[in-house]
Amino acid sequence: MTPFPSLNVLGGALRPCSQDPVTGFFRNGHCDTCAEDHGCHTVCVEVTEAFLQSNLASGNDLVTPRPEYQFPGLQPGDRWCVCATRWLEAAEAGEPSPVILNATHQRTLEVVPLAVLQQHATS
Repeated sequence: MTPFPSLNVLGGALRPCSQDPVTGFFRNGHCDTCAEDHGCHTVCVEVTEAFLQSNLASGNDLVTPRPEYQFPGLQPGDRWCVCATRWLEAAEAGEPSPVILNATHQRTLEVVPLAVLQQHATS
């Protein structure tokens, strides 16, 4: 697996998303990605209860711990690298989690326009 360049949606260096819990496709705390990351886990968000429940209802359980995948289960307020398509679906349904732009990988722009991400940005 060869990682894509670690650049964020603003064109700068990709900042860490979370070390507690440790997130990312590579579980390195960053929303780094590669060709094998078919889910495009590139959007760094601070998850909300509404986002977690919306994902759960659509079959994407982000709450239940899955140790076999190094996944602790998320709680509101946790930062996590989520799939760009899932985040966009939640945004279109009116339930997006706030996005941390400098920690969101530029590959996200293949799925979500920058203007949409900026509308839901937090620091």
